[in-house]
Amino acid sequence: MKGKKIRLFDVINTILLLLLAFVCIYPLYYTVIASFSDYIPVATGKVSFWPIDFTTLAYEAILDNKEIWLGYRNTIIYTILGTLFNLFLTVPTAYVMSKKRMFGHTLLTWFFLITMYFSGGMVPTYLLYRNLNLINNPMIMIVTGGLSVYNMIVARTYFSSSIPESLYESVKIDGGSEFDQFFRIALPLSKPVVAVITLYYAVGHWNSYFNAMMYLSNRKYHPLALVLRRILILNESIVSDDRLANMDARILADLTQKANMAVVMKYALVLISSLPLLIAYPFVQKYFVKGVMIGSVKG
Repeated sequence: MKGKKIRLFDVINTILLLLLAFVCIYPLYYTVIASFSDYIPVATGKVSFWPIDFTTLAYEAILDNKEIWLGYRNTIIYTILGTLFNLFLTVPTAYVMSKKRMFGHTLLTWFFLITMYFSGGMVPTYLLYRNLNLINNPMIMIVTGGLSVYNMIVARTYFSSSIPESLYESVKIDGGSEFDQFFRIALPLSKPVVAVITLYYAVGHWNSYFNAMMYLSNRKYHPLALVLRRILILNESIVSDDRLANMDARILADLTQKANMAVVMKYALVLISSLPLLIAYPFVQKYFVKGVMIGSVKG
């Protein structure tokens, strides 16, 4: 009887996991097949499990759009430099905050916690960036949001709970300084949590568009996310403009075709824009679970 219950549990558990896997995988699969389908079946909801009227027009349109590739280049630069700047601030700060005997530790902890829940507001932030000459400056996509307090707390918890104090003591006995302890002990042993917060920061920079929309008016500095937003939203909403009622039929047909093409292009753009992160994730996957669990559960 007990064996039958265990087998029944395994069957139900397997079915639930398969359903969960389907829910996770199908949206990505649908994005792929929709990007290779004609825009009419996609717009009418006929595409379900395989492409209809296979075509590569969406990808051809993307390849011909120089603005997309300019945004792609900008996003890669912002992501790499911004993530390095984030790590430069977060990892040393987390190491210092892991030293509970440090003078002023409690005060600094409250200082960081307050910044998680309260900010200066949009208008003061804009005035600050203007005074720093960051308005319409690509550096604003790199230096703003330099330190995430959440990521710092995760890394701090990892340093304090996963690295034995005896290792630091051994460096002190050898006459090493705090810098030696950080570079020789803490940093080499913190690969899991560094991989996790690197992924967090990189995804945030890759998908960032609000700062660019608020502070960058020059289109040559726009990241990919803002370029995609402009292409898709403008093309899809253009047919609802009241001025189209008096427009020439041929121009109207051309605009309508562009709007319909945007329906398919958005799937191709989502796939292309997500591809770098999908490729990078398997390389940090072995660190991801370990870093998240140790950094967030132990404390």
